[in-house]
Amino acid sequence: MLAGIVFGGKAIADDSFPLHATNSIARVLISQGQDLLHAYLSDDDRVADVFNSGLKRFTFTDNVPAAWHSLVSTNDIVGIKVFSQPGAISGTRPAVVTAIVHGLLEAGLPPSHIIIWDKHAADLRHAGYTKLGHSLGVRVAGAADVGYDTNTFYLPDSPVVGALVWGDLEFGQKGEGIGKKSFVSKLVSKQMTKIISVAPLINQNEAGICGHFYSLCLGSVDNTRRFENDSDRLASALPEIYALPVIGDRVVLNVTDALLAQYQGGPAGYLQYSTLLQQIWFSHDPVALDVLSLKELSRERRAVDVPPMFTNFEIYTNATFLQLGLSNPEQFQIDKIP
Repeated sequence: MLAGIVFGGKAIADDSFPLHATNSIARVLISQGQDLLHAYLSDDDRVADVFNSGLKRFTFTDNVPAAWHSLVSTNDIVGIKVFSQPGAISGTRPAVVTAIVHGLLEAGLPPSHIIIWDKHAADLRHAGYTKLGHSLGVRVAGAADVGYDTNTFYLPDSPVVGALVWGDLEFGQKGEGIGKKSFVSKLVSKQMTKIISVAPLINQNEAGICGHFYSLCLGSVDNTRRFENDSDRLASALPEIYALPVIGDRVVLNVTDALLAQYQGGPAGYLQYSTLLQQIWFSHDPVALDVLSLKELSRERRAVDVPPMFTNFEIYTNATFLQLGLSNPEQFQIDKIP
């Protein structure tokens, strides 16, 4: 069990995680399935069964509409955040998102109130989400393609001037302060009231994993090149972006798509570095899920005798300081159901 492991020391290797004791508990539910993938392709019906069983258990309800009603209302505009860059097989899998959309529709949300989104529409299209959204009757949108909100932004205490690229709000502008802010997409700040974060279990060199912090934060704002390739800046930026009320306060559920665990090569998809887990994880705590993801990928690397990798646990230390969740596995309450 992951919950009983104690770690200490500096977070520069797979098994070196510091502890921060509190009296709180982070609840995580792991829903385990069988035969969910065939030749790495998802069985939609089986995935939906495993997802819905886990959701009902996590929300202490006995049917799918009641489970969703405990999280959102029919008046909400719900954004389902996916990580589509690795594609449909290694990124967030469309089968998991399909189960969420069907559940929300069953709970009475109008199709127009559901948005499947990521940063770039091109990634969504490549991963099959544009076609999926059309078949389900819901919207699919790229945050960068919608544009950015000039009134809502991330400005760190010690700002680093970014190397602005085409698509960033201030690209091509000159003057004092240009490049110091990361503006939030209008899709996030103006077009949704609730967010469901669905992150795959796949590694990333600077952040350790393409988890809920990496996916949601980098997907929500522009001018990210100034910190996304620098592990120290990333460790500060991700928790501070998540702490923006228009982002973190709107997240009602975090789901880790652990059908596969890719321990090397991310964020590109490499099936030769992947292990079949056939699990879906649920929590209100994004820190706990990302920490468990780091530990699982560490375990997978040890199992195949791959050298340890950088984990950037400082992201989650800082997130704990900002009271965004718990990073100490001794304080995780893990419930696993078959």
